Amino acid sequence: MTAPAEEALTAAFRDEWPRLIAAAYRVVGDLQIAEDVVQETLLVALDRWPLQGVPDRPGAWLMTACRNRARNLVRDSIREQRRSESVRPLMDNPSAGAPGADAPQIADDQLRLMVMCCDPLLPPDSQVALTLRMVGGLTTEEIARAYHLPTAVIAQRVVRAKRVLRQHRVFLGDDAGLQGRLSPVIDVVYLVFNEGYLSANGQALTRGDLAFEARRLACLLTELAPSEADAWALRALLSFHLSRWATRARADGAPITLEDQDRGRWDTDLIADGMHALEQARHGRRSALVLQAELAACHAVPSTFAATDWKSIVGLYDELMSVQDSPVVALNRAVAVAMADGPTVGLPLLDRLADNEVLRDSHRVWAVRADLHRRAGNRAAAVADYDRALQLVTNQAERQYLAEARLRALNQ
Repeated sequence: MTAPAEEALTAAFRDEWPRLIAAAYRVVGDLQIAEDVVQETLLVALDRWPLQGVPDRPGAWLMTACRNRARNLVRDSIREQRRSESVRPLMDNPSAGAPGADAPQIADDQLRLMVMCCDPLLPPDSQVALTLRMVGGLTTEEIARAYHLPTAVIAQRVVRAKRVLRQHRVFLGDDAGLQGRLSPVIDVVYLVFNEGYLSANGQALTRGDLAFEARRLACLLTELAPSEADAWALRALLSFHLSRWATRARADGAPITLEDQDRGRWDTDLIADGMHALEQARHGRRSALVLQAELAACHAVPSTFAATDWKSIVGLYDELMSVQDSPVVALNRAVAVAMADGPTVGLPLLDRLADNEVLRDSHRVWAVRADLHRRAGNRAAAVADYDRALQLVTNQAERQYLAEARLRALNQ
């Protein structure tokens, strides 16, 4: 396959994945079969595009091919035809699985698919895993890394979730509602954003398709659930983070730290949207998500890095720890303490976290501790921690950054 055709297919398939899944599912009524149909559509494109050329509208071509494949599968399969006939009364029954008359209508296929994957029939961990796979297009390996779990565990969750939806004949209805499903939907959108904002693997630091799609879905959530503080907090958090998108990496892909980013290039429209969303979120309870949005605002609003109010940030992390006492929050708090009071104050906190079972196999705790050792003038300790971080990092852009930081520490 030619390089241009391969690049076009990769980009189109990644962008269209959730819509293709939704389209196939509407026809076949089974998530596993729908995923198979989409994969087969990719194989058809792999065969035809190098010979026929890349279509003018790659996404539309994939959608047409996917729908045709799904319809042919149903028409040619007696088993599928009987299954469709047996559930037709349920599909025609307006009361089957429909929310109340006042429930908001979801016009977006991608969000509707997400709500369906977060069906209350499924346990929360299965809801998130299934939605990340079906809607986010993440592989089981990427989901496993996000949850620090074996890939086999995530694969089993996805398979079981598909089976439950099939057994209970859960359909992609036009009237799927958010009631009782908002929390897992928010979790999923946030996880999709995290994978896009800082990709766990691969050559690139970021995946803009995932990050900006997550924000689009967050904005849809605020329209569908305008009284939900966490929906607004998610929108605020993502807007603040994405406002720095253009300044997060060098031309060669290596990350640029917050301290060195050109704030004149930050997206002021996204910062304004973040502040508006945060004001809406402040009308509700001080949840973990609201506090994270408050923290993001502390970084997005100051005109210079030196103007960052680290004392306030430490206070917000203290508040966040009271509602979400996790090793990752503790790690971020340790960084804030080091920035507010100096690296020698933050290092003991990092020493304790380096032994934490959740963090010790992640490169981040070692990279942070290495940086604090460097700032404190502990060259040998900094180099040792950079070496440990380089052993664990899987993203190549981050690896390059850490290698350069190690070299600077060595020559300090």
